[in-house]
Amino acid sequence: MDFQNRAGSKPGAGALMSHSESNVARRERLRKLALETIDIESDPYFMRNHLGSYECKLCLTLHNNEGSYMAHTQGKKHQANLARRVALEAKDNDSSNVSVRASAAPKVKKNVVKIGRPGYKVTKIRDPNTRQFGLLFEITYPEVTDETKPRHRFMSAYEQHIEAPNRQYQYLLFAAEPYETVAFKVQSREVDMRPGKFWSHWDVDTRKFTLQFFFRNPTRSYAGGTGANAIAAGHSHINPLNPYLAPQTS
Repeated sequence: MDFQNRAGSKPGAGALMSHSESNVARRERLRKLALETIDIESDPYFMRNHLGSYECKLCLTLHNNEGSYMAHTQGKKHQANLARRVALEAKDNDSSNVSVRASAAPKVKKNVVKIGRPGYKVTKIRDPNTRQFGLLFEITYPEVTDETKPRHRFMSAYEQHIEAPNRQYQYLLFAAEPYETVAFKVQSREVDMRPGKFWSHWDVDTRKFTLQFFFRNPTRSYAGGTGANAIAAGHSHINPLNPYLAPQTS
């Protein structure tokens, strides 16, 4: 068969290359070009395995020789993975720089101009059933915003630094910006935290914060003294833990 006059052929060159032959020639050209321009030993993704072949750690591909690996580095798959890795590292660097700048930035202290003390009302109360003594606090904050909700907490006498510590007293604090924090000195007794005994309410319309609590009753016996004294006096039928349920005498 005469291959000299076929389309695309040169005189004396023979027939056109097939598709597979063209691919082999292309890979050979890329391999020679890569060997001339790239130092394979400095490639971070190049690795020799224990079988004597070569691997691309970026694309997870296996190659029989260095030329095959170099041809792979010039292909679309390796270049796409390389561009994706560069973009990912750039994104990580940007996020780390932002976090470093945020941590290095000085913390700005919030300055709030205090406008004085709020109005308040304290009422002594007593539970008619258990005879527990309690207090009702009504604190008025007419200038607070709708997003602000007053807060409260109990403070021991040893936490404050205004007065000399006295363990017979504790302090109840109320705070709401932009008002000053107010504190009330109350007895250092156990507060009854059961539902119905301790509750608070913030009325957004009237800007009034209400807090009510009762002290727990002290453990004492009927006719005075402690439970042990009552038993010694002959009142062993009385429960010293509940003095208000004493039996009626005729």
